[in-house]
Amino acid sequence: MELISITSQLNENVTKAQRKVIDYLNEHDLATMEKGTHSIEGDDFFVNVIEYETTNEEQRIWESHKAYLDIHVVATGTERIYHSFIESMKIGEYHEKDDYLEITGIKTNTIDLSPNQLLVFYPEDTHKTGIKIEQKATIKKGVFKVKL
Repeated sequence: MELISITSQLNENVTKAQRKVIDYLNEHDLATMEKGTHSIEGDDFFVNVIEYETTNEEQRIWESHKAYLDIHVVATGTERIYHSFIESMKIGEYHEKDDYLEITGIKTNTIDLSPNQLLVFYPEDTHKTGIKIEQKATIKKGVFKVKL
């Protein structure tokens, strides 16, 4: 898991995948994009624009991915995200078509994700998104998928 500022574009330590997302965001405004999947480089690099209301952690699920990096960028609102490393979690069924691994367990880290931040999840990272911070909020975000 990595959390970086989008505005740190001159950071020499930004990975190739992070640079691709930052470059895309320099040309596109997530806040005005329609919900749905937007192809950038076919199946190798795309963004899912989603919108939802944050809620209690009991109403959200843990997940992880094997085939893609998951790079979360909030356009509007702020959400809480829980994180744990996969080795400390119980692993369930893998849904290859959706690149979704069922996970159960408890959180190790808490991240409050705001606009102008990139949050990168690698295959060893499990995450539970959409958790309210103090009160419910409407979140619009892009989840960039970069094929490994």
